[in-house]
Amino acid sequence: MALVSTLLVGGVAKAADDYSQGVVSVNATQAQISFTPVTAAVYVDVHYIVAGQGQQNFRMELSAGTWRKTVGGLVQGSVVDYWFTYEKGGPQYDTPHFSYTHGDTTAPAVATPAFSPQGGSYPTAQTVTISTATAGATIRYTVDGSTPTSASNLYSGPISVASSRTVKAVEFKAGLADSVLASAAYTIGGTPTSCPTQPDVPNFGPNTRIFDPSMPAATIQARLDADFNAQKDTIAHQMGTGRIAHLFKPGSYSVHDDVGYYTSVAGLGQNPGDVVINGAITVDAFNESDKGVALQNFWRSAENMAVNPIGGSNRWAVAQAAPFRRMDIRGNLQLYPASYGFASGGYIADSKVSGQTASISQQQWYTRDSNLGSWAGGVWNMVFSGTPGAPPTTFPNPPETTLATTPVSRDVPYLYLDSAGKYRVFTPSLRTNASGASWANGSTPGTSIPMSQFYVVKAGDTASTINTALASGCHLFFTPGIYHLNQTLSVTKPNTVVLGIGYPTLIPDNGVNAMQIADVDGVRVKGLLFDAGTTKSAALLTVGPSGSTANHAANPITLQDVFFRIGGSIAGHATTSLVVNSHHTIIDHIWAWRADHGNAGTWGWTQATGDTGVIVNGNDVLATGLFVEHYQKTQVIWNGQRGKTIFFQNEMPYDVPNQASWNRPSGRNGYAAYKVADQVTSHEAWGLGSYNFFNVNPSVNAYNAFEAPNNPNVRFHSLCTVSLNYQGTITHVINDTGAVTPPGTVPVNVVSYP
Repeated sequence: MALVSTLLVGGVAKAADDYSQGVVSVNATQAQISFTPVTAAVYVDVHYIVAGQGQQNFRMELSAGTWRKTVGGLVQGSVVDYWFTYEKGGPQYDTPHFSYTHGDTTAPAVATPAFSPQGGSYPTAQTVTISTATAGATIRYTVDGSTPTSASNLYSGPISVASSRTVKAVEFKAGLADSVLASAAYTIGGTPTSCPTQPDVPNFGPNTRIFDPSMPAATIQARLDADFNAQKDTIAHQMGTGRIAHLFKPGSYSVHDDVGYYTSVAGLGQNPGDVVINGAITVDAFNESDKGVALQNFWRSAENMAVNPIGGSNRWAVAQAAPFRRMDIRGNLQLYPASYGFASGGYIADSKVSGQTASISQQQWYTRDSNLGSWAGGVWNMVFSGTPGAPPTTFPNPPETTLATTPVSRDVPYLYLDSAGKYRVFTPSLRTNASGASWANGSTPGTSIPMSQFYVVKAGDTASTINTALASGCHLFFTPGIYHLNQTLSVTKPNTVVLGIGYPTLIPDNGVNAMQIADVDGVRVKGLLFDAGTTKSAALLTVGPSGSTANHAANPITLQDVFFRIGGSIAGHATTSLVVNSHHTIIDHIWAWRADHGNAGTWGWTQATGDTGVIVNGNDVLATGLFVEHYQKTQVIWNGQRGKTIFFQNEMPYDVPNQASWNRPSGRNGYAAYKVADQVTSHEAWGLGSYNFFNVNPSVNAYNAFEAPNNPNVRFHSLCTVSLNYQGTITHVINDTGAVTPPGTVPVNVVSYP
């Protein structure tokens, strides 16, 4: 049963002016809170307290114009104090508090009316039906925007909506409380929403350097050196605020670009060979404090250029969040520092290396859809898919795993300069069973979008400004910078491109989710860093609402070079970094990281909190290059069917204070790094490594690193665990299989499971 709550002012119930709200009992232990704004809201948050206990805060889910949230754990007589925060035309508003008593049967409510089709823009008149889930209820409606009463039009059949208008409806039934107000706005015959024309040669902001081959090499080199010196230091700049992009127009350059933190280097040609660097694009263990290792060479990238390397070899000694894409290395590529010290995992895609690619001291690496002359080296976990020239599968000795093709892939959208001197963004086509670089035999197949359809996001743009651009039909191009968000960025239109250069960083300031993508085809997000704010967010990025059902096989949503950080720079908090609800989503190179080091006071077991890095609820989701580290519970939870992961790199949380604080609800020691849910009947993964370094309390143990149902269609290939410097242990690799991690930083390997 249900009780619809009211706002009491001086003992008198008062209806809200620009929204309606209520609560409906779902069953003996659950109730559903609903909120229907008169003006469509970008987001609605509900805050509630049950029986005087701790406050809960959630982003509500939108359906047919009404936002809903189900509250559990109730008993008869439970009192729920609740209120809302909602967006209206850009600003954010808070409602007064309301009260609901669970199990009170004095005023059960009528169900909320539902419209079909839902409100929206349509080229011609629509026939609208209004339905009810309450037997015997009557529906009253209006078409002039006013709130229906018991004297309004009685709904008896479909309504013809021939011109733009708002239809509102309320249900009535004797003995029951009136339903929540339902509203749907219809735009008939209007011009489809399109992005207001933007400049084809935009201002990319003060942190974007654009180089022309007519510029003196010494002038370019001086600029490159100055930017590097401002971004190179591991201690001073790793968690700094500098953000830089180096863009080279088509032509040849005799320069050497050392790439520091938060720096993107890219060519502006349509294909890699249009920009030729006679020199090097280099990452090394640059600083004295690095002590010859590259374990913290994060957040930098190289893309869409050819390099004739000095001395025949180009060095790219990186760790996480440092993609190497669409690169044509005309010689050798070295993935280790000059000192031969350790590096901690990286990513190559859609590239060619004519000579030898040498990993040597790299602990793990993933290479996708590329062409290699040859490969040398490997420490724990080297994975290849769709890469001619890669070594055959020999895991664990050497530790190399090779798939002949990549099941589904699509290279990143990228900025280029056309022959008329105008900027465009190229969106490569989807590939199935791909092998080799997309441009190996000519130009990359795909389509081109003019910059006139992109809103260029620069310093000073607010979340409201960005959402207005999205709602008007614009794509987004984020320039290097840090962007604070007081509302969720809402990507609702199919085929929207959200592209960033120079590691633009999105920080939610008030506990909102940073970005929400609708369950629509073809959205592409590339090159963003989501940094958790100091007020806990439920999630930083959500793909599709809960319960998404659309089939996106022909045109999936893609997340590429999208990175997440909790702590390190600021004391951030987020329950989950990435939630994927949409089917067929491609997760192509992400690093979700809860900090194990950083600025003072910004990291630690209570200073920076995050339960889970990635939750996958959608079916047929593919992850190619999944890096997830240090979360406080299960790092990756895979609930969807027929998921696939090619390469997984993980470190468990370093800072577990004691065993009791890190045990699973079952009492079993620790949390798995990667869990396939019990109900999943089909899943497959290749090349997975999980490592522990419990340096706060070396007595801590994890029972296993990987957990999955025992089903012949849930299969794993090439798994390993390592205890780094023997700080704590992992008892098994997957389920009850695999030995305990030994001393000596020695891997425990499982070739296949089951």
